[in-house]
Amino acid sequence: MSWGADQQGYGYGQQPQPYAQGYPQEYGQQNGQQYEQGYGRQYGQGYAPQPYGGPAQEPYVQPVPYEEHWSHVPEEAPDVSATARLDPVQPLSGESGPEEPEPEPEPVPRPKSGGRDRYFDALRAVALVRVVAYHTFGWAWAGMVFPSMGVMFALAGTLMAKSLERPALKVVRSRMRRLLPPFWFWGFFVVVAMLVHDWMPGWQIVFWIVPVGDPPGNRWGVQAWEILWYLRTYLWFVLLSPLLLWIFRKAPIPVLLLSLAPIVVFQYAWTPPYNRFGSALTDLATYLFCWLVGFAHREGVLQRLTPPLVVVVSLAALAFGGWYALAHQAQFGTYDLDEIPLAQAFFSAGFVTLLMYFKAYYDVDFAWLARFRRLDRIVTIFNGRAVTIYLWHEIALILAVPLIDTFWDVPAFEKWLPLESQWFMFGIGWVLIWIAIPLFGWVEDVAAKKRPKLLP
Repeated sequence: MSWGADQQGYGYGQQPQPYAQGYPQEYGQQNGQQYEQGYGRQYGQGYAPQPYGGPAQEPYVQPVPYEEHWSHVPEEAPDVSATARLDPVQPLSGESGPEEPEPEPEPVPRPKSGGRDRYFDALRAVALVRVVAYHTFGWAWAGMVFPSMGVMFALAGTLMAKSLERPALKVVRSRMRRLLPPFWFWGFFVVVAMLVHDWMPGWQIVFWIVPVGDPPGNRWGVQAWEILWYLRTYLWFVLLSPLLLWIFRKAPIPVLLLSLAPIVVFQYAWTPPYNRFGSALTDLATYLFCWLVGFAHREGVLQRLTPPLVVVVSLAALAFGGWYALAHQAQFGTYDLDEIPLAQAFFSAGFVTLLMYFKAYYDVDFAWLARFRRLDRIVTIFNGRAVTIYLWHEIALILAVPLIDTFWDVPAFEKWLPLESQWFMFGIGWVLIWIAIPLFGWVEDVAAKKRPKLLP
């Protein structure tokens, strides 16, 4: 699980503007401003949540930004020429008897990995860690190191293509069943908390049932619910996948390349409206290539391409995405890819193409993880609880602030702990996430029709 995720506003040729311009209050009431919480002495006058990535959007606050080879050396055959035993089948004269074939050496068993592809599992775990780190520190450069949301959409795309070997309706229903119950369980707490804090929803509350549009919320709870853009985009990709896969199979390479055209059109020809429809359309265009490159991996398209061609095209996409972000800082107010959809689309496209081609061409599976039991176990938990980690990580970071605030009342903690450090907050956030995994993660098991477990 940005698996992960972060966003604030689509500029599309405009300077970032203040939040509300006639849109309903439930969209949130602030964009690009600090949220005053009133606690957290270590953060000055009030706690200012970190920026959230994901496809940027303006003017309303948009949810952020959610599966070896082995070798062995045959044992040397013992030299029995000098000490051959005489037995009934042993030749007694100089004549040579029939040669017996050497016994086949027993193969070294490969480490067990639960039948999953550990390369994909490891990428998803790294993506989730990057999402939490970005939401803690707000690093603008994080997306250029590892575009987590593009990676998570590519992984989801290849798994969706694999699932669509079964009847499409059954697959779509199964995916929705796995996604919605954890979302409902988490959303119950968020909605009740916002109702307690003077939020009164309108008919748009239906998006808290099926998030085909951004669920509404108030300013008090925006840090929790703005990450839902990823679930909304994922849900749309799931619904569209049977059609997308049918189109992709008609002309794989042309369709893959043309999947970047919509985001170019949105940047230079037509800007989607600043509403639920527009934000969903822009997010789909931003990550469409990543989803389809997952199809390309599953369908065996990538394996047929030559390495020089793939490397050159991927590096060109990376270079363009990075250049566009850096060259348009004045326009968007940052070079953060999560704020610049065109740059995000091209940079993520180049990055995930290299990752997926590396997997397809060299057949890497990271089975060596099984030799490091603790690391392998962590990767397993991350993948078995990806939705839980993604949904609850923001709440964990929110709760970390008042918790750290109480540490200042203990003289020993104040003296010896780095209470002012965001790294300390990052650590406390992960402690709370690991508490949430056994407390709430069992909902994922129920949604998948499995026996509930504290840990997968």
